[in-house]
Amino acid sequence: MSEQRKKLRLGELLVQQGLITKDQLAIVLAEQRNSNVPIGRLLVRLGFVTETAIRDIMARTVGQESIDLSQVIADPEALSLVPEDFARRNQLLPIAFDPVDQVLTIATTDLFNVVALDQLRAMLGPQVELKAQLAAEAQLGDYIDQFYGHELSVDGILTEIETGEIDYDSLQGGGDEYTQPMVRLVNAILVDSVKRGASDIHFEPEYAFLRIRYRIDGVLETVRSLHKTYMPGITVRLKVVSDMNIAETRAPQDGRLSLTLNGRPVDFRVSTQPTIYGENIVLRVLDREKSIVNLDRMNLSKPTMAKLDVMLSRPEGILVVTGPTGSGKTTTLYSLLAQVNDETVNIMTLEDPVEYPLTLMRQTSVSEVAKMDFANGIRSIMRQDPDIILVGEVRDKETAEMAFRAAMTGHQVFTTLHTNSALGAFPRLLDIGIQPDIMAGNIIGIIAQRLVRVLCSHCKEAYAPSHDERALLGAAADQASFLYRPIGCKHCSNKGYRGRTPIMELLVMDGDLDELVARRATAKELRAEAVTKGFRSLAEEGITRVIEGVTSLAEVARTVDLTGRIRN
Repeated sequence: MSEQRKKLRLGELLVQQGLITKDQLAIVLAEQRNSNVPIGRLLVRLGFVTETAIRDIMARTVGQESIDLSQVIADPEALSLVPEDFARRNQLLPIAFDPVDQVLTIATTDLFNVVALDQLRAMLGPQVELKAQLAAEAQLGDYIDQFYGHELSVDGILTEIETGEIDYDSLQGGGDEYTQPMVRLVNAILVDSVKRGASDIHFEPEYAFLRIRYRIDGVLETVRSLHKTYMPGITVRLKVVSDMNIAETRAPQDGRLSLTLNGRPVDFRVSTQPTIYGENIVLRVLDREKSIVNLDRMNLSKPTMAKLDVMLSRPEGILVVTGPTGSGKTTTLYSLLAQVNDETVNIMTLEDPVEYPLTLMRQTSVSEVAKMDFANGIRSIMRQDPDIILVGEVRDKETAEMAFRAAMTGHQVFTTLHTNSALGAFPRLLDIGIQPDIMAGNIIGIIAQRLVRVLCSHCKEAYAPSHDERALLGAAADQASFLYRPIGCKHCSNKGYRGRTPIMELLVMDGDLDELVARRATAKELRAEAVTKGFRSLAEEGITRVIEGVTSLAEVARTVDLTGRIRN
């Protein structure tokens, strides 16, 4: 009864503050009866309230912020901060530690055990912030035994494996998985990759060894090289947790897995590819908390934000985002959709595959099995009364024609295209088979973007630019008496960079540009007209970021072609 009262108290608080309706409360309570998911998490999952709003309410409501320990993977760094006897005595379990923000997340059966929390703060020091989440008493004891009872660091697990034999049957689930070191090894690698902000994890077989690489801030780096004897065990375990066929080794496979890492849910898209030395496995890390960014948090300039607002205010037409793979096109599309996503519009998406499930949007994966490609999907979506349509990618004539047909019949269409620049979208669409008079008047705007690494604020070093560097800066050289370059320190793992930021060139279409497109004007004519309306190229945007001290000239040159700025 007390649990039911807590649920009703949280629900009633939300109703009183106008955050949810009584109907929505009734739906959540009915849903809660059929699952063990906490009411707060259900409210967010169903899209009735935002996480920020629910967090504020939870802070004032006993026992509502909770965690399911069966989905959690242990973080060795967090466990090393709290002695086992202290954890057992006070019934709390460290589950994640963020070294950047110095936040330790703990699971406990009593959120208001002030004495234990104060003792822990005194033990850790004032620089570490505690974040407590409620765990079920039945689970907590078992998981303290599991997490503290086994070696969880990569080096320790490797030593353990070297001294024993791999039991391949236990890799396929069931029983106490923590008794099998190969299971813990895969878990430890996944935890490590997410903590280090990796976007991809590569398991690459060579003749005599297995190379493990992470892609961090767009650059691959080797983190481990293991003997080839580890390869079968890692491969089998990854296939099992990704729902793949472990017997199939000669054909590519795709899978997906979801885990709670560092105190939050993280999804992985898994892909295998047969090679001459074994199966190459790549995991794409889909971390919603890090990947879906609001536009106001993307550090865009005021002119760029103003142009984006103009594009989004157009009620119909196509908005195209272009750039190479890994340039953040999907993130930008989701950020743009988040600006217009509310209960007054019907947003429908076609993706290959759906990477980030979002509330209020009707998301569909195109599938060969269901015989639905992008073109058929758009045709079907048009009968679903959409206001805004997201088409993952325009790759062929039929998809492009259907996307333009949707735009011409009063819909906003968002899509991506593989070109190197905003102006390069026109010849690419022409090459696909779209006529210039169809393009004219139906394209809202084109965004070309790249991601550049941000200089670490703790160690970047100012220096006077050389003659050649001043030549690259062009007219902007007068504003720059000094530039910054990377050095490397403990805050950025000695890389000199930490995080990435987008640079964009935005082409906002209007009547004059539409007329030039309709009569197949040259790229030079289009550029000249666009420049008179404030168009700035990727190179110019990149140079601006260099002068502002956000990134280095070498980093912009790595990402954007600056050769056109060199004068002979």
